[in-house]
Amino acid sequence: MVRTPGFHPVNRGSIPLGAAIKYKNMDYTNLKNQDSEIFLNIEREVKRQTEEMELIASENYVSKAVLEAMATVLTNKYSEGYPGKRYYGGNQVIDDVETIAIERAKKLFQAEHVNVQPLSGSPANASVYFAFLKPGDKVLGLRLDHGGHLSHGHPVNFSGLLYDFVQYSADSETGRVDMDAVESIAKKEKPKMIVAGYSAYSREIEWQRFKEIADQVGAIAFADIAHTAGLIAANEMDNPVPIFDVVSTTTHKTLRGPRGAMIMCKTEHAKKIDRAVFPGMQGGPHDHITAAKAVAFGETQKPEFKIYARQVIKNCQALSDKLINLGYKIISNGTDNHLIVIDLSKNGLVGKDAEQTLEQVGISISRSTIPNDPNPPYNPSGIRIGTPAITTRGMKEAEMEQIAVWIDNALNNKNNQNKLTSIKEEVKTMCLNFPIPSI
Repeated sequence: MVRTPGFHPVNRGSIPLGAAIKYKNMDYTNLKNQDSEIFLNIEREVKRQTEEMELIASENYVSKAVLEAMATVLTNKYSEGYPGKRYYGGNQVIDDVETIAIERAKKLFQAEHVNVQPLSGSPANASVYFAFLKPGDKVLGLRLDHGGHLSHGHPVNFSGLLYDFVQYSADSETGRVDMDAVESIAKKEKPKMIVAGYSAYSREIEWQRFKEIADQVGAIAFADIAHTAGLIAANEMDNPVPIFDVVSTTTHKTLRGPRGAMIMCKTEHAKKIDRAVFPGMQGGPHDHITAAKAVAFGETQKPEFKIYARQVIKNCQALSDKLINLGYKIISNGTDNHLIVIDLSKNGLVGKDAEQTLEQVGISISRSTIPNDPNPPYNPSGIRIGTPAITTRGMKEAEMEQIAVWIDNALNNKNNQNKLTSIKEEVKTMCLNFPIPSI
């Protein structure tokens, strides 16, 4: 086993089933007594998260406070409408909770208007399209295999089915978005909207340039910052909210809140966005999740979150550098954020095999397409790795070097079960030395 500074293999022992769930003020006694089958599966998941390593770029661990907010009586309430203008009675408390979430989000992102009701990322994007577009309108978005998202115009997704998406790409040599090419396509196609912000792109985005291009062709500038919102809120990456017409984000991932989403926009677009969310795309919001969003936004304003966000990027860069030294090809040759995409084609591997091999050693990653991928999305040529979750556990650069070595050893010994078992025990030992804060 290769040891690096900061990694001390002291095995604190496995968490036995029956003793895993010990959240503050949440002992789950009623659930255990009423539905032992579900309770047992939750215990199994707590054990898995505790003893294994999460390198999926879109995943993170919420705080105890966020967990507690999600498990409150606020889930009992229906509150269609907005603060001060509901379609149900008894919403005085809900109005206050939602207003707190809105005001905290405005402060974090320098937003003029915020809607915190969207239930998830794709529904939030659907609301943005619904607010500004009609079916068949032309939209410019990044290709999925170049780092875009399904809801940015893929033909199997509602976005590609309802709207006329044309696509821009990342440069095949540099792995970066070619802004001159974006401008050329925009001038030729004259889209009604341009989408920026991605799910598998590791570099800073030229928000101002995108807005200038959108203005040239009279398009709405729409940013999807679902992956990088936490890094933006911590001022570790550039903020598109004061620049763009409309911005959507999920509230989990790097923002480290509950599963959900929100939309931020200029005041002039506020009515369009609010009407698109309700009654356009959904009915009543999930008020317990709104409360958890507010809690997370409060946490994000604290100095320790800024330290966390900075470390997320440092960790990802350290992981990237070590993997490059080990002979792996990283798309764009590095990262400015929380994720990297690894091209495994020259290693004789495909994404699905790599994902399954790493899962055997207790490391969760997600397969990913690479630019101009010759393989299908279900079994693409790459994998995507991110550092938000392991940074929440307190891991730093030294641990990243060890993790890179484990990834390399596992992929090079994918048919050696004894070797994989040995690596899994080492991974487990490290994980137990870095407890998840909310467990």
